[in-house]
Amino acid sequence: MKVLVINGPNINFIGIREKELYGTETYNDLVNLINEHAKSLNIDVEVYQSNHEGDLIDKLQEAYFNKVDGIIINAGGLTHTSIALMDAIKSTSIKTIEVHLTDIDKREDFRKISYISLVAEKTIKGKGFASYTEALDYLKESESKN
Repeated sequence: MKVLVINGPNINFIGIREKELYGTETYNDLVNLINEHAKSLNIDVEVYQSNHEGDLIDKLQEAYFNKVDGIIINAGGLTHTSIALMDAIKSTSIKTIEVHLTDIDKREDFRKISYISLVAEKTIKGKGFASYTEALDYLKESESKN
């Protein structure tokens, strides 16, 4: 099973920004956790981060051609603004899980809107780094049901 984990703008700054919301663990800590958990599940995983919307769209389209089985995405602030990112996810027809470190429904009103959730199979939010491991578990379980 091949899974692409995509992180959008400012996710690379966790552990640096707003520690009261995101904690003190770093982006490298997150990537290491994802890689270790994927390995334990026998999942081939690629973790990608960009602060640029077009780069994220290019990566999603690349996933289609690389026959990726699942996508886990934390689009950061683009979650609430990017119809283009939503369209890119929709166009790939790849099972996509949306994740958020915080519970966006309990934050500012503008964060309660998620264009990504309109095309994602599942949304996991408010569980910190565990949002990603739960998404990997979900994709693995889904694979075994097919």
